[in-house]
Amino acid sequence: MIPLAADENLDHAIVRGLRHRNPLIDILRIQDVGLSGADDPTVLEWAAAAGRILVTHDCSTIVRYAHERVRLGQPMTGVVIVRLSSRVGQVIDDLLLLTECTEQTEWRGAVQYLPL
Repeated sequence: MIPLAADENLDHAIVRGLRHRNPLIDILRIQDVGLSGADDPTVLEWAAAAGRILVTHDCSTIVRYAHERVRLGQPMTGVVIVRLSSRVGQVIDDLLLLTECTEQTEWRGAVQYLPL
């Protein structure tokens, strides 16, 4: 199962729902690792070092920084952008599908929007 990192702006109902549906899911919240208020480049660098795909609602700036990391040849373990208009249940289903049915190597440099 692919490890995830929940950005601090991610709806916590998504994190709770993931943990409820699959108690074995490997997801850490950014605020739980001491990165509350950290800027996007710092969060992306931490996620890359930790080997975690970042899940966020932030489509305005995080995508630019993610693509910049790829352009500069820096590690970028992947980003999932959850549209704010998405139904929580659909997002949970899609994230479980992605974590269970893809390989971590498929995510290098990738940005995926949810719902699928």
